Amino acid sequence: MILPERDVASLRVATYNVHGCVGLDRRRSETRIAEVIATLSADLVALQELDAGRSRSAGVDQARLIAEQLGWQCLFAPAMRNGDEQYGNAILSRSSLSWTRALELPGEGSWYCREKRVAIWAAAETKIGRVHLINTHLGLGRAERFLQAQYLGESLAALEADEPFLLLGDFNSLPGSRSLGVIGNHLRSVRALLPAAGWCRTFPTRFPSVAVDHIFVNAILEPTNLSVHRTPVSRVASDHYPLVAELVRKCR
Repeated sequence: MILPERDVASLRVATYNVHGCVGLDRRRSETRIAEVIATLSADLVALQELDAGRSRSAGVDQARLIAEQLGWQCLFAPAMRNGDEQYGNAILSRSSLSWTRALELPGEGSWYCREKRVAIWAAAETKIGRVHLINTHLGLGRAERFLQAQYLGESLAALEADEPFLLLGDFNSLPGSRSLGVIGNHLRSVRALLPAAGWCRTFPTRFPSVAVDHIFVNAILEPTNLSVHRTPVSRVASDHYPLVAELVRKCR
């Protein structure tokens, strides 16, 4: 859905679960992920499922490598550590990016996926001014996700309302779920604000059938567009498609 253009600066953001940069062809390629991001025309991108120093990824820092190929800045927060090996989420930005903090989310995962979760909180200087954002990846278990959403909600409740704020990531939750309802008590879902955009299903890329990646904004930001970035390269590069939103800052 695209609303009439306005003569104001806009911010283009995306959330993208990159699956360790391993595509449907089982080939790991940070370069291919960087290629997908380059075609988004985004200003800020939240990435999930990245390795740093892990033997399975040839020991590279995937977030840094992708950012270097783009000429962008990046911040990485590990959700899990095993010696020097790390796994977690990152935020990439075209412009200045500063660290706020990492939030370790409650829950140890379910029996079939013992994975800790984290949210990375940063601030970026953008063409619409200073923007605060959190990137997260919630668990697979329903009860675990609800607990994590409640924890995030407590953090969001303390937010000041005078600057733009974004929460985005892979929530492993469908629209209308209890977990997203908790988040919705504090921020507005871009999907709900642009219902004509449809479900914008992002997973799996082979046959996108569910909408588990989401973008939330505070009242200062107004979405004008929401889309899934589907190209021949993005179909193969990961098991998720990027979810992209265009935002403008509301006039006071």
